[in-house]
Amino acid sequence: MKKIIIVILFSIGMVHLTKGQTIKPTVGVNFTDVVSNGDGTANGRTGWQIGASVAFGEKIYVEPGIFYQSKSAEFSSSDNLTQPDLKADLKGIRVPLALGYNLIGNSESTASLRLFGGPSGFFVTDTGEGVNKDNVNSPAWGVFAGAGLNFSILFVDISYEWSVTDLQTSFTNIDFGKTNGLFANAGIRIRL
Repeated sequence: MKKIIIVILFSIGMVHLTKGQTIKPTVGVNFTDVVSNGDGTANGRTGWQIGASVAFGEKIYVEPGIFYQSKSAEFSSSDNLTQPDLKADLKGIRVPLALGYNLIGNSESTASLRLFGGPSGFFVTDTGEGVNKDNVNSPAWGVFAGAGLNFSILFVDISYEWSVTDLQTSFTNIDFGKTNGLFANAGIRIRL
């Protein structure tokens, strides 16, 4: 009898916790910009991400997420600007934690306009040729801000992230500096 009561209380608690939650499977693209203090140029390239987040709340909400992300940049020294010296391809797990506010509507509205922002961490799992994973700071921390539009079960988010940590640990020839990025995501909203 004791186990049945515990199971019933646990079930009631889970139903209460899932009220007002929205699961958001997401795909998107990112554009990396590298702020470098070294000689030469650093050009960002297009990357992608796939993952999901869960929004808790109606008008004001908290939205933790987890995404598998690929981002990339090319670096050229000042004496060799025609061909890149290094292509840096990074893959890893991005974990953003957004605090948001529905300016128009709320999470249950057919259409709503949202603003959001918060911290994020990027945990490097793989690097491309020419980049030693041991020379890349992981996690790389950042802060982001953005806006989103919900329409029925669909949503679109655009955000910009500012890095607060250097990407590199120690490179002698190239100063990787910090990476900033523009993110465009789209997906569906599944209300629980």
